[in-house]
Amino acid sequence: MRIGPVGAERPVLFDGTGHFDLSGVTADIDGAFLAADPVARVRAAGPLPRIDVTGQRVGAPIARPGAVLCIGQNYAAHAAESGAEPPAEPILFFKSPNTVVGPHDDVLVPRGSTKTDWEVELAVVIGTRARYLESPAEALAHVAGYAVTNDVSERDFQFADPGGQWGKGKSCETFNPLGPWLVTPDEVGDPQQLRLRSWINDEPRQDSSTADMIFDVAYLIWHLSRYLVLEPGDVVNTGTPQGVALSGRFPYLTAGDTMSVAIDRLGQQRNRLAPA
Repeated sequence: MRIGPVGAERPVLFDGTGHFDLSGVTADIDGAFLAADPVARVRAAGPLPRIDVTGQRVGAPIARPGAVLCIGQNYAAHAAESGAEPPAEPILFFKSPNTVVGPHDDVLVPRGSTKTDWEVELAVVIGTRARYLESPAEALAHVAGYAVTNDVSERDFQFADPGGQWGKGKSCETFNPLGPWLVTPDEVGDPQQLRLRSWINDEPRQDSSTADMIFDVAYLIWHLSRYLVLEPGDVVNTGTPQGVALSGRFPYLTAGDTMSVAIDRLGQQRNRLAPA
């Protein structure tokens, strides 16, 4: 975890019973730390000082990533509610890294927005450089951990212009709450057996499983490595299941609403919507 005010977060370990200061091990939880066998470093550090984080802000669990790579329409039912056929190959788009905010920070409805939407997703955080992997069997060895993410979107910005403008609809400020935790792979187990859910104003919206992904985590990392280099600290948002406002079954978000998203073993977020 990273705890503290924006720009002054400190690294923290949460072991299920309490919180421990990691600042004696690393200045931050960033790509350099993740690339240097972080679990072994923490274990070698010996007893860590226990700290009280009550009332303090929870930041995103990694410092600003170099890249936020996103996979579109990776659940068949979500593709259908979007009016599209399931993709034959992963659909890749990017979000600006400065969209990443804490799991309980306010999310800002953009000026002029009429179609701000939510998307609970499994985030994969890269731990070691992945380039031209030979097969999906190699992929999970490059994962530092997993986190809850919300790929907030503005659908009018995304689709209204000719040809679609996914970057415009996905990169508005605060549009990627991340965390509360970066959970190491040994604590997560099979990333394709995780229940993921969302609520708007405490009313249920999405309820699915990562087992329903069209392209699983290992395949996505292998596939992406054929086209680009994944660096330590990069975030891969792996797609959202059905149950978003784009389906036409639910209203879009407005200032004053709250979003909650959760994934088993990875924690829960809750964000209030405010006007930009």
